[in-house]
Amino acid sequence: MHKVLPVTIILAGIVVLLLVACGAGGGSDPAARAVESYLNALVSKDLNRLSTLSCAEWATDALAELDSLQAVSVRLEDLSCQTSDTDGSTTLVSCQGKLLATYDGEDQELDISGRTYQVVQQAGEYLMCGYR
Repeated sequence: MHKVLPVTIILAGIVVLLLVACGAGGGSDPAARAVESYLNALVSKDLNRLSTLSCAEWATDALAELDSLQAVSVRLEDLSCQTSDTDGSTTLVSCQGKLLATYDGEDQELDISGRTYQVVQQAGEYLMCGYR
């Protein structure tokens, strides 16, 4: 029984480290993390999370994007985002990776790198607010 406690503590520590590492997508770049979170919410079709990750001006468009994905199975592949520039109070974020949509057994691939995502900071939160 005495050997079980140290092993349990070590395993718990490893689990905590893995959870922290997985939750830290985008590194220390909060604008990049905001876009990654938005895209993950879109793919998981999480309406509530998508709404909290969008600025007020983008909320209707975010819902339209979500609606367009309702009839397909969607997944992200090799997602990686980073801040590329700023434009006034807007942070511009570039991403790499693919959005794969499957409908009736056929995959359609959308290259994420074709868009520059716009992120604004409101009430201390970085929020997705459109793309170019």
